Amino acid sequence: MVTIYHIAKATGFSPATVSKVLNNYEDVNLKTKKKILEAVEELGYLPNSHARSLITKKSWIIGVVFIESLGIGMKHPFFNAVIESFRQHVEVQGYDLLFASRSISNKQKSYLDYFKYRGVDGVVIVSSTYEDEQVQELINSRLPSVVIDLKSDKSCVVYSDNVRGSFEAVQYLHSLGHRKIAHIAGHSTTFAGKQRLKGYAEAMKKLKLPVPKDYIVDGEFFSRDSGYEAMKKLLALKNPPSAIYAAGDNLAIGAMEAIREAGFGVPDNYSIIGFDDIELSKMFHPSLTTLRQQTDLIGEKSGELLLSQINTRKKNVESVVVPVELMIRSSCRSI
Repeated sequence: MVTIYHIAKATGFSPATVSKVLNNYEDVNLKTKKKILEAVEELGYLPNSHARSLITKKSWIIGVVFIESLGIGMKHPFFNAVIESFRQHVEVQGYDLLFASRSISNKQKSYLDYFKYRGVDGVVIVSSTYEDEQVQELINSRLPSVVIDLKSDKSCVVYSDNVRGSFEAVQYLHSLGHRKIAHIAGHSTTFAGKQRLKGYAEAMKKLKLPVPKDYIVDGEFFSRDSGYEAMKKLLALKNPPSAIYAAGDNLAIGAMEAIREAGFGVPDNYSIIGFDDIELSKMFHPSLTTLRQQTDLIGEKSGELLLSQINTRKKNVESVVVPVELMIRSSCRSI
Protein backbone atom coordinates (compact mmCIF):
# COMPACT_ATOMS: atom_id res chain seq x y z
CA MET A 1 0.00 0.00 0.00
CA VAL A 2 1.33 3.42 -1.02
CA THR A 3 1.77 5.92 1.83
CA ILE A 4 2.76 9.58 2.00
CA TYR A 5 6.30 8.38 2.82
CA HIS A 6 6.52 6.67 -0.58
CA ILE A 7 5.39 9.89 -2.24
CA ALA A 8 7.92 11.89 -0.20
CA LYS A 9 10.72 9.59 -1.27
CA ALA A 10 9.66 9.70 -4.95
CA THR A 11 9.46 13.49 -5.06
CA GLY A 12 12.24 14.49 -2.68
CA PHE A 13 9.92 16.50 -0.46
CA SER A 14 9.28 15.94 3.22
CA PRO A 15 6.26 13.91 4.41
CA ALA A 16 4.96 17.12 6.00
CA THR A 17 4.97 18.91 2.64
CA VAL A 18 3.24 15.95 0.98
CA SER A 19 0.62 16.01 3.73
CA LYS A 20 0.03 19.72 3.19
CA VAL A 21 -0.55 19.18 -0.52
CA LEU A 22 -2.91 16.25 0.07
CA ASN A 23 -4.89 18.36 2.53
CA ASN A 24 -4.92 21.34 0.15
CA TYR A 25 -3.00 23.83 2.30
CA GLU A 26 -2.38 27.08 0.47
CA ASP A 27 1.20 27.71 1.69
CA VAL A 28 2.76 25.31 -0.86
CA ASN A 29 3.95 26.73 -4.17
CA LEU A 30 2.27 25.56 -7.37
CA LYS A 31 5.37 23.85 -8.78
CA THR A 32 5.76 21.72 -5.66
CA LYS A 33 2.05 20.94 -5.56
CA LYS A 34 2.06 19.90 -9.21
CA LYS A 35 5.00 17.52 -8.75
CA ILE A 36 3.48 15.90 -5.68
CA LEU A 37 0.03 15.49 -7.27
CA GLU A 38 1.61 13.91 -10.34
CA ALA A 39 3.39 11.41 -8.08
CA VAL A 40 0.12 10.73 -6.23
CA GLU A 41 -1.54 9.80 -9.50
CA GLU A 42 1.42 7.83 -10.82
CA LEU A 43 1.87 5.79 -7.65
CA GLY A 44 -1.87 5.27 -7.15
CA TYR A 45 -2.03 6.73 -3.65
CA LEU A 46 -5.44 6.18 -2.04
CA PRO A 47 -5.82 7.72 1.43
CA ASN A 48 -8.18 6.10 3.90
CA SER A 49 -11.25 8.31 3.67
CA HIS A 50 -12.37 7.78 7.27
CA ALA A 51 -8.94 8.55 8.68
CA ARG A 52 -8.59 11.57 6.40
CA SER A 53 -11.97 12.92 7.56
CA LEU A 54 -11.02 12.53 11.23
CA ILE A 55 -7.72 14.36 10.71
CA THR A 56 -8.94 17.18 8.47
CA LYS A 57 -12.45 17.63 9.90
CA LYS A 58 -13.79 17.47 6.34
CA SER A 59 -16.10 15.04 4.59
CA TRP A 60 -14.31 15.55 1.25
CA ILE A 61 -17.71 15.65 -0.44
CA ILE A 62 -19.15 18.55 -2.45
CA GLY A 63 -22.88 18.74 -3.01
CA VAL A 64 -24.29 19.51 -6.45
CA VAL A 65 -27.66 21.10 -7.19
CA PHE A 66 -28.50 21.06 -10.89
CA ILE A 67 -31.59 22.84 -12.20
CA GLU A 68 -32.28 23.65 -15.83
CA SER A 69 -35.50 24.69 -17.48
CA LEU A 70 -35.75 22.19 -20.35
CA GLY A 71 -36.04 19.23 -18.00
CA ILE A 72 -33.33 17.22 -19.78
CA GLY A 73 -30.97 17.16 -16.80
CA MET A 74 -27.32 16.29 -17.39
CA LYS A 75 -27.97 15.92 -21.12
CA HIS A 76 -27.99 19.73 -21.29
CA PRO A 77 -24.82 20.50 -23.32
CA PHE A 78 -23.73 23.67 -21.51
CA PHE A 79 -24.39 22.57 -17.94
CA ASN A 80 -22.96 19.11 -18.58
CA ALA A 81 -19.68 20.61 -19.83
CA VAL A 82 -19.44 22.99 -16.87
CA ILE A 83 -20.08 20.27 -14.29
CA GLU A 84 -17.48 18.00 -15.92
CA SER A 85 -14.87 20.77 -15.77
CA PHE A 86 -15.76 21.47 -12.13
CA ARG A 87 -15.53 17.77 -11.30
CA GLN A 88 -12.06 17.47 -12.82
CA HIS A 89 -10.82 20.48 -10.88
CA VAL A 90 -12.04 19.36 -7.43
CA GLU A 91 -11.39 15.66 -7.97
CA VAL A 92 -7.64 16.19 -8.20
CA GLN A 93 -7.85 17.78 -4.73
CA GLY A 94 -9.53 14.65 -3.37
CA TYR A 95 -13.20 15.61 -3.47
CA ASP A 96 -16.18 13.56 -4.61
CA LEU A 97 -19.47 14.98 -5.90
CA LEU A 98 -22.86 14.20 -4.40
CA PHE A 99 -25.87 15.11 -6.53
CA ALA A 100 -28.86 16.34 -4.53
CA SER A 101 -31.88 14.28 -3.70
CA ARG A 102 -34.67 15.60 -1.51
CA SER A 103 -35.79 12.13 -0.43
CA ILE A 104 -34.14 10.93 2.77
CA SER A 105 -35.69 7.86 4.44
CA ASN A 106 -38.82 8.50 2.37
CA LYS A 107 -39.20 11.97 3.88
CA GLN A 108 -39.14 15.09 1.75
CA LYS A 109 -36.22 17.33 2.71
CA SER A 110 -34.89 20.58 1.34
CA TYR A 111 -31.55 20.69 -0.48
CA LEU A 112 -30.04 22.37 2.57
CA ASP A 113 -31.37 19.73 4.95
CA TYR A 114 -30.12 16.98 2.67
CA PHE A 115 -26.61 18.39 2.45
CA LYS A 116 -26.45 18.99 6.19
CA TYR A 117 -27.55 15.37 6.68
CA ARG A 118 -24.75 14.18 4.39
CA GLY A 119 -22.19 16.55 5.93
CA VAL A 120 -20.89 18.06 2.69
CA ASP A 121 -18.07 20.59 2.86
CA GLY A 122 -19.65 22.92 0.30
CA VAL A 123 -22.07 23.03 -2.58
CA VAL A 124 -22.05 24.05 -6.24
CA ILE A 125 -25.36 25.28 -7.62
CA VAL A 126 -25.91 25.15 -11.36
CA SER A 127 -29.15 26.92 -12.19
CA SER A 128 -30.66 29.04 -14.93
CA THR A 129 -33.45 30.55 -12.85
CA TYR A 130 -33.94 32.44 -9.59
CA GLU A 131 -37.35 30.92 -8.94
CA ASP A 132 -36.44 27.81 -6.91
CA GLU A 133 -36.93 28.60 -3.21
CA GLN A 134 -34.71 25.69 -2.19
CA VAL A 135 -31.84 27.18 -4.17
CA GLN A 136 -32.34 30.54 -2.47
CA GLU A 137 -32.28 28.82 0.94
CA LEU A 138 -28.94 27.23 0.07
CA ILE A 139 -27.47 30.50 -1.20
CA ASN A 140 -28.54 32.33 1.97
CA SER A 141 -27.17 29.63 4.30
CA ARG A 142 -23.73 29.55 5.93
CA LEU A 143 -22.68 26.57 3.82
CA PRO A 144 -19.82 27.47 1.43
CA SER A 145 -21.29 27.74 -2.04
CA VAL A 146 -20.67 28.83 -5.59
CA VAL A 147 -23.43 29.54 -8.11
CA ILE A 148 -22.96 29.01 -11.83
CA ASP A 149 -25.02 30.95 -14.39
CA LEU A 150 -26.77 33.23 -11.90
CA LYS A 151 -25.91 36.49 -10.16
CA SER A 152 -26.18 36.77 -6.38
CA ASP A 153 -24.90 39.03 -3.60
CA LYS A 154 -25.17 36.18 -1.09
CA SER A 155 -22.74 33.71 -2.65
CA CYS A 156 -19.75 33.36 -4.94
CA VAL A 157 -20.91 33.35 -8.55
CA VAL A 158 -19.39 32.51 -11.93
CA TYR A 159 -21.12 33.31 -15.21
CA SER A 160 -20.37 34.26 -18.80
CA ASP A 161 -20.35 37.87 -19.97
CA ASN A 162 -23.78 37.60 -21.55
CA VAL A 163 -24.23 41.34 -22.04
CA ARG A 164 -20.90 41.93 -23.77
CA GLY A 165 -21.30 38.81 -25.91
CA SER A 166 -24.74 39.90 -27.09
CA PHE A 167 -23.41 43.36 -27.85
CA GLU A 168 -20.66 41.81 -30.00
CA ALA A 169 -23.20 39.64 -31.86
CA VAL A 170 -25.22 42.69 -32.91
CA GLN A 171 -22.08 44.66 -33.76
CA TYR A 172 -20.88 41.84 -36.01
CA LEU A 173 -24.17 41.69 -37.89
CA HIS A 174 -24.08 45.48 -38.25
CA SER A 175 -20.55 45.27 -39.68
CA LEU A 176 -21.89 42.93 -42.37
CA GLY A 177 -24.40 45.57 -43.42
CA HIS A 178 -27.47 44.35 -41.54
CA ARG A 179 -29.76 47.01 -40.15
CA LYS A 180 -32.91 44.97 -39.49
CA ILE A 181 -31.77 42.71 -36.66
CA ALA A 182 -34.25 40.71 -34.58
CA HIS A 183 -33.73 38.84 -31.31
CA ILE A 184 -35.08 35.45 -30.26
CA ALA A 185 -34.86 35.89 -26.52
CA GLY A 186 -34.43 33.38 -23.71
CA HIS A 187 -37.14 33.18 -21.08
CA SER A 188 -37.51 36.27 -18.90
CA THR A 189 -37.19 34.18 -15.70
CA THR A 190 -33.65 33.14 -16.62
CA PHE A 191 -30.58 35.20 -15.78
CA ALA A 192 -28.96 34.46 -19.15
CA GLY A 193 -32.14 35.38 -21.03
CA LYS A 194 -32.38 38.75 -19.29
CA GLN A 195 -28.70 39.56 -19.74
CA ARG A 196 -28.62 38.63 -23.43
CA LEU A 197 -31.70 40.70 -24.14
CA LYS A 198 -30.05 43.60 -22.33
CA GLY A 199 -26.92 43.30 -24.48
CA TYR A 200 -29.01 43.19 -27.65
CA ALA A 201 -31.00 46.27 -26.63
CA GLU A 202 -27.88 48.24 -25.66
CA ALA A 203 -26.16 47.46 -28.97
CA MET A 204 -29.21 48.37 -31.05
CA LYS A 205 -29.49 51.66 -29.17
CA LYS A 206 -25.81 52.52 -29.56
CA LEU A 207 -25.90 51.73 -33.29
CA LYS A 208 -29.11 53.78 -33.63
CA LEU A 209 -31.00 50.85 -35.13
CA PRO A 210 -34.79 50.64 -34.84
CA VAL A 211 -36.29 47.82 -32.78
CA PRO A 212 -39.92 47.20 -33.81
CA LYS A 213 -41.81 45.46 -31.01
CA ASP A 214 -42.25 42.39 -33.22
CA TYR A 215 -38.45 42.03 -33.57
CA ILE A 216 -38.09 40.64 -30.04
CA VAL A 217 -39.69 37.19 -29.80
CA ASP A 218 -39.87 35.00 -26.69
CA GLY A 219 -37.84 31.83 -27.26
CA GLU A 220 -39.02 30.38 -23.94
CA PHE A 221 -36.51 27.95 -22.41
CA PHE A 222 -33.85 27.85 -25.12
CA SER A 223 -35.16 24.79 -26.99
CA ARG A 224 -35.02 24.03 -30.72
CA ASP A 225 -38.81 23.89 -30.85
CA SER A 226 -39.02 27.35 -29.27
CA GLY A 227 -36.54 28.72 -31.80
CA TYR A 228 -38.53 27.16 -34.63
CA GLU A 229 -41.81 28.72 -33.47
CA ALA A 230 -40.21 32.11 -32.81
CA MET A 231 -38.69 32.20 -36.30
CA LYS A 232 -42.05 31.37 -37.87
CA LYS A 233 -43.41 34.55 -36.24
CA LEU A 234 -40.54 36.60 -37.65
CA LEU A 235 -41.02 35.12 -41.12
CA ALA A 236 -44.69 36.13 -41.04
CA LEU A 237 -43.91 39.83 -40.51
CA LYS A 238 -44.63 42.30 -43.31
CA ASN A 239 -41.16 43.75 -42.75
CA PRO A 240 -39.05 40.75 -41.64
CA PRO A 241 -35.48 41.16 -40.39
CA SER A 242 -32.44 40.27 -42.48
CA ALA A 243 -30.56 38.91 -39.45
CA ILE A 244 -31.46 37.20 -36.20
CA TYR A 245 -29.48 36.99 -32.99
CA ALA A 246 -30.77 34.04 -30.95
CA ALA A 247 -30.05 33.84 -27.21
CA GLY A 248 -28.92 30.20 -27.49
CA ASP A 249 -27.62 27.78 -30.10
CA ASN A 250 -30.65 25.51 -29.82
CA LEU A 251 -32.87 28.51 -30.50
CA ALA A 252 -30.71 29.42 -33.52
CA ILE A 253 -30.80 25.88 -34.90
CA GLY A 254 -34.57 25.75 -34.52
CA ALA A 255 -34.79 29.09 -36.35
CA MET A 256 -32.65 27.74 -39.20
CA GLU A 257 -34.98 24.77 -39.56
CA ALA A 258 -37.99 27.10 -39.83
CA ILE A 259 -36.22 29.18 -42.47
CA ARG A 260 -35.35 26.11 -44.51
CA GLU A 261 -38.91 24.75 -44.23
CA ALA A 262 -40.28 28.08 -45.51
CA GLY A 263 -38.18 27.73 -48.65
CA PHE A 264 -35.46 30.21 -47.72
CA GLY A 265 -31.76 29.77 -47.04
CA VAL A 266 -29.16 30.59 -44.38
CA PRO A 267 -27.22 32.78 -44.92
CA ASP A 268 -28.55 33.61 -48.43
CA ASN A 269 -31.81 35.07 -47.15
CA TYR A 270 -31.29 35.30 -43.40
CA SER A 271 -28.16 35.54 -41.25
CA ILE A 272 -28.21 33.81 -37.87
CA ILE A 273 -26.02 34.08 -34.74
CA GLY A 274 -26.40 31.89 -31.65
CA PHE A 275 -24.91 31.79 -28.17
CA ASP A 276 -23.16 28.91 -26.33
CA ASP A 277 -21.14 27.09 -29.03
CA ILE A 278 -22.58 23.66 -28.29
CA GLU A 279 -21.06 20.75 -30.21
CA LEU A 280 -23.95 20.61 -32.69
CA SER A 281 -23.34 24.20 -33.81
CA LYS A 282 -20.17 23.11 -35.63
CA MET A 283 -21.82 20.13 -37.32
CA PHE A 284 -25.09 21.74 -38.40
CA HIS A 285 -25.31 22.96 -42.01
CA PRO A 286 -24.47 25.72 -42.43
CA SER A 287 -22.18 25.79 -39.40
CA LEU A 288 -23.43 28.29 -36.86
CA THR A 289 -21.74 31.58 -36.04
CA THR A 290 -22.05 31.85 -32.27
CA LEU A 291 -20.65 33.15 -28.97
CA ARG A 292 -18.54 30.52 -27.26
CA GLN A 293 -18.92 30.09 -23.53
CA GLN A 294 -15.66 28.95 -21.93
CA THR A 295 -17.12 26.01 -20.04
CA ASP A 296 -13.70 24.72 -18.95
CA LEU A 297 -12.83 28.07 -17.38
CA ILE A 298 -16.26 28.45 -15.77
CA GLY A 299 -15.89 25.04 -14.11
CA GLU A 300 -12.31 25.72 -13.06
CA LYS A 301 -13.05 29.13 -11.53
CA SER A 302 -16.09 27.74 -9.73
CA GLY A 303 -13.93 24.99 -8.23
CA GLU A 304 -11.29 27.49 -7.11
CA LEU A 305 -13.83 29.75 -5.41
CA LEU A 306 -15.53 26.90 -3.58
CA LEU A 307 -12.31 25.19 -2.43
CA SER A 308 -10.97 28.49 -1.13
CA GLN A 309 -14.06 28.88 1.08
CA ILE A 310 -13.83 25.28 2.27
CA ASN A 311 -10.13 25.58 3.14
CA THR A 312 -10.52 28.90 4.98
CA ARG A 313 -13.80 27.74 6.55
CA LYS A 314 -15.29 31.08 5.59
CA LYS A 315 -18.12 31.81 3.19
CA ASN A 316 -17.19 34.51 0.68
CA VAL A 317 -19.11 36.63 -1.80
CA GLU A 318 -17.20 37.09 -5.04
CA SER A 319 -18.18 37.38 -8.72
CA VAL A 320 -16.20 36.08 -11.68
CA VAL A 321 -17.44 37.10 -15.13
CA VAL A 322 -15.93 34.91 -17.85
CA PRO A 323 -15.42 36.46 -21.33
CA VAL A 324 -17.08 34.89 -24.37
CA GLU A 325 -15.60 34.56 -27.85
CA LEU A 326 -17.28 35.19 -31.19
CA MET A 327 -16.88 32.10 -33.39
CA ILE A 328 -17.36 33.15 -37.01
CA ARG A 329 -18.62 30.33 -39.20
CA SER A 330 -20.99 30.08 -42.16
CA SER A 331 -24.43 31.25 -41.01
CA CYS A 332 -23.94 34.98 -41.68
CA ARG A 333 -23.18 36.94 -44.84
CA SER A 334 -22.58 40.52 -45.92
CA ILE A 335 -25.39 42.42 -47.59
